[in-house]
Amino acid sequence: MDKGLEWIKQGNYEKAAKFYNEAIEQEPTNPIHYINAGNLLLHMKEYTGAEQSFLRAITIDKEAATAYYGLGNVYFEMDKLHEAREQFQTAIKLGLEEADSYFMIGLTFLYNDKYKLALPYLQRAAELAKEDVSIQFQYALALAQSEQLDQAEAILQNVVALDESHSDAYYNLAVIELHRENVQKALSLFEKALEIEPRNILAANGKKQIEKMLADNE
Repeated sequence: MDKGLEWIKQGNYEKAAKFYNEAIEQEPTNPIHYINAGNLLLHMKEYTGAEQSFLRAITIDKEAATAYYGLGNVYFEMDKLHEAREQFQTAIKLGLEEADSYFMIGLTFLYNDKYKLALPYLQRAAELAKEDVSIQFQYALALAQSEQLDQAEAILQNVVALDESHSDAYYNLAVIELHRENVQKALSLFEKALEIEPRNILAANGKKQIEKMLADNE
């Protein structure tokens, strides 16, 4: 691990910035230093500086895949989703065929409510990162939004197998059961979600609606 990353892990961003700036001064044509500086600035939410650092790295090395990935993250944080997607796609073309690259492309579609367009990217990310709870969960949500409920349920079951305390996964399993009119099973899953996270408002509302429906039917 380089010294800059050590400083970042310790929360000392000032020393990390100093380390990377010195590295740039010593090797001004090494794109890695600009990428490291860009990642630090991105972490600090200094998006303009981060963008400039990644663009500088790309100017030096047009095939620096991680620079395009970093730039994609900058644009994603700035809600420039189309621009972000282009950068992530370039990173993949240049060999950064990792779960996070596909996942971020999927998110750019998800955040525009384009669930079916997100699916192939999220599926690939899920295949590459079978134990990443966040990736698996977002893939399940996209499947559910695309009305592929059986597949969504299977992935959500995998999520709770990986993380038994994933309240939102239990909530979404409950919604699927409610869609199938399995009311008692849905109620049980809403209760499980609330047992894990009592402040899960969606689960609380779901439980309340079922209890009202059951009371009205008595």
